[in-house]
Amino acid sequence: MNNRIKIVADDKIPFLKGVLEPFAEVSYLSPKEITNAAVKDADALLVRTRTKCNADLLENSSVKFIATATIGYDHIDGSYCDANKILWMSAPGCNSSSVQQYIASALVTIAANKKFKLSDKTIGIVGVGNVGSKVERLAKAIGMNVLLCDPPRQRREGGNQFVSLDELVKGSDIITFHVPLNRSGEDKTFHMADEQFFESFSESKIIFNSSRGEVVETIALKNAIKNGSVSDLVLDVWENEPNIDPELLELADIATPHIAGYSADGKANGTAICVNGLAEFFSLPLDRNWYPNEIPNSSSSNIIGIDCTGKTEEEIIREVVLSTYKVEEDDNRLRSSIGTFEKQRGDYPVRREFTFYSLELKNCEEKIQNKLYQIGFKKK
Repeated sequence: MNNRIKIVADDKIPFLKGVLEPFAEVSYLSPKEITNAAVKDADALLVRTRTKCNADLLENSSVKFIATATIGYDHIDGSYCDANKILWMSAPGCNSSSVQQYIASALVTIAANKKFKLSDKTIGIVGVGNVGSKVERLAKAIGMNVLLCDPPRQRREGGNQFVSLDELVKGSDIITFHVPLNRSGEDKTFHMADEQFFESFSESKIIFNSSRGEVVETIALKNAIKNGSVSDLVLDVWENEPNIDPELLELADIATPHIAGYSADGKANGTAICVNGLAEFFSLPLDRNWYPNEIPNSSSSNIIGIDCTGKTEEEIIREVVLSTYKVEEDDNRLRSSIGTFEKQRGDYPVRREFTFYSLELKNCEEKIQNKLYQIGFKKK
């Protein structure tokens, strides 16, 4: 096979430039520029969620391979690709620890603002794949009661660790969605949180959505907030991105521009999975365990030092989590400039995950330190 393959790549995929050029002609384009004409002679596409890989894009092209540097893949028409012998792949789990960090920051922020203890609450996790499992580990580590709903896993695994969506709704104070977007079929998730869903609440609940905007029906969600069914809302994903509903933004307690999975580590993981998959498919002479050489740091130090004297367990956990990432900073940016949703994603500041940080906690009980180690922090 000719090693000088042609690749069209999203210009916002990080750590990519210079990696494939020894083996290929690489064109870096914005999602708007990735058109049928632009990919006509391409052998491979490296994309993100903004590029719809369907017949409109791929018809009469020479594309043989598509990789998306994201865990989601609802922007790829798998049936079309399969019928036209185009191999496609996503990057499952690449940013699961990043979303875990986002959820942790949002949980401790909401709890502090609303003056409740997380350990008094039950969290219902809808979708327990790579991301949902990390959120489960987080919630259990910080002392929350956990309910899990995942019908596909329930069918495969059986047992009693999963509950139905109705049971989860009845038993949860907080509901967080971590499902893929399925528009049809037995496991349809499109608008799974609709008017009927919210009307089933016997008391007000906190809703988190960092999966896909279309999982929650916007009008039903706004009505649920207005009538008190939803007391607090954390929203990272929206219907009709990037043209999001300004009223919903106002109603949300924490609102961010689809960046829950945007840690530098998660981006590096996603790029590495795509590069290695492409190298294998085209038999490129590139190390199959390629990984970016240097991931930028978010701060001058990777050591978190805290004196825990006189602080409660939740105060310590909150301080440690917010030392790595303050979700309210992303919220403030979006509220101050709703029209730059896409630019905020493209120019997102460096964020490192829990595993980047080592803890130096003085006068801290061992059990509290162990809880933090369970969610990824390292011992100094």
